[in-house]
Amino acid sequence: MTDLTAFIAGLPKAELHVHHVGSASPRIVAELAARYEGDTAVPADPAALADFFAFRDFAHFIEIYLSVVDLIRDDADVRMLTYEIARELGRQQVRYAELTVTPYSHVRRGIPAPAFCAAISDARSAAARDFGVELSWCFDIPGEAGLAAAEQTLRIALDERPDGLVSFGLGGPEIGVPRPQFKPYFDAARAAGLRSVPHAGETTGPETIWDAVRELGAERIGHGVSAARDPELMAYLAEHRIPLEVCPTSNVRTRAVPVIDEHPLPVLVAAGVPVTINSDDPPMFGTSLEEEYAVAVRLLDLDAAGVAGLARSAVDAAFLPADRKATLRAEIDSYAAAS
Repeated sequence: MTDLTAFIAGLPKAELHVHHVGSASPRIVAELAARYEGDTAVPADPAALADFFAFRDFAHFIEIYLSVVDLIRDDADVRMLTYEIARELGRQQVRYAELTVTPYSHVRRGIPAPAFCAAISDARSAAARDFGVELSWCFDIPGEAGLAAAEQTLRIALDERPDGLVSFGLGGPEIGVPRPQFKPYFDAARAAGLRSVPHAGETTGPETIWDAVRELGAERIGHGVSAARDPELMAYLAEHRIPLEVCPTSNVRTRAVPVIDEHPLPVLVAAGVPVTINSDDPPMFGTSLEEEYAVAVRLLDLDAAGVAGLARSAVDAAFLPADRKATLRAEIDSYAAAS
C-alpha cells in the first residue's frame, strides 16, 4: 500500500460527490466559529472539532452540518469557503470537481441569491487560476425543507444560472422525504438542460433509488449503496450505465453501513454497476478523496491499474464535454504509464 499511497497522491482525479459546506476544513470552520463566537455552538478550536464531528446517526449528522452552515453568513464567507475547498482539492491533484451546493440554506439565512452566486463564481475563476481546479456546481434541494425549498432552489438555478452550474440534486434525510414529490422541479431543471443527480439509497432501501430513476430521471445517484440489496436494480443500473457516487467512509460515519468491511462496494462492482469514489463531507468524516481511494483499494483488492481505472470512471461519469473528458483521461493514462 505504501507504493499505492504515493500513486494515489499523484494521480489526476475528478471528484463528483463532495458537499460545499461539508468540505470546510477544521481551520476554516474554527476561523468562522471564532468570528461568530458567542453566537454558535461550533468550537473555535480545530482540535475540538473531531469530537464535535462524532455523529450518533444520520439525523445527528444533519443537525451538526446545519450548525456549520450557520457560520456562513455573508458572501465573503461563501467566497473564502469555496476558494479554500479548491485549495484542498488541488493539493490532492483533483483537476475537476462537481460541488454539491445548497443555495437555499444560505439565501434563507440572509445572503441574496445574486451575491451568493457571484461569490462562488468569483471563487471558481480564482480556483482555476491559482490551483488548476475546475469547479462545477450541483444545486441541491435540502429535502428536509420541503417543496418551498425545491421551488426556491429551482428559481435560483434558472434565474442566476452561474457559470459551471451543471446539475440539480436532492440531499438531506431520505427517511420521511419521498422522492416522487420533487418530480415537477426535476422535470423543470432537466428541461432547462441541468442533469439529474439526487441522493438516494443511502439510509433507505432500494425503492428510493427506483423512485430517483423513475420519477426524477436520475443520471447519477448520490450514494445508492442500498442497491446492493436488489439484484434487479443492480442489473438495471448496469444496463443503463447509471453511476453510483460511492462515499465509503461517509457511509460508516453516518451509520448507513455498520463497519467498513461490510461496505457493499464490492457487491456493486461485481454486478457491473458503474461506481465513482468520492469523499462527501471529508473534514467532517475525517477523510479525504485520497483516503477514499485507499479504502477502495482495500475493499476491491486493486493494483495501480485498478486505481487508475477508478479515476477514469469518475471522468466518464462527469458532466463534462467529450473533449474535456478526453484531455483528463489522457492525463490519467500518461501518469499511469509513467508510474
